[in-house]
Amino acid sequence: MLKDNLKTLRKNKGLSQEELSIKLHVVRQTVSKWESGLSVPDAEMLMTISEIFETSVSEILGESIEEKEKNDLKVISEKLEVINEQLAMKQKQKRKMLVNTLIIFDICFVLLFILLAILGSPYQSWDYSDPEWSVIGTLWHSFEWVYFKVAPLMIIVITAILGVIFVKRNK
Repeated sequence: MLKDNLKTLRKNKGLSQEELSIKLHVVRQTVSKWESGLSVPDAEMLMTISEIFETSVSEILGESIEEKEKNDLKVISEKLEVINEQLAMKQKQKRKMLVNTLIIFDICFVLLFILLAILGSPYQSWDYSDPEWSVIGTLWHSFEWVYFKVAPLMIIVITAILGVIFVKRNK
């Protein structure tokens, strides 16, 4: 246990055997013997080692210590995975909301088209001697003309642009 814990603590601190031996004022071979289990440090040396690694002597002598790097990388990768999933969900929700909005707009456009086609042009039979009816009739005629002549072309252009944007985003 001691040999494995020393090696793991040293690696977690990012120290080589040489660097640890300099801090402990021993030769590198001494650290190597400790880590290979050929010898053990005395009580004073264990206290110094615990100060360097900022851990208790009982932990150094106790059960095996896991390498922090692997755990840290695993935790970070798990957190990044969760964040990526959340971002993907948000993107899907935005896209779904945009598509639903466009579908609702298209349905309203078609329903208005059908309504205007059924109504025909009722303003043609109105009495235009009354100024209010003449203004309403002119506005109705203007709206109808724009809706039947200009709007279909605009819808085709807008749909084509949105289609290109959606196709490019999917790649």
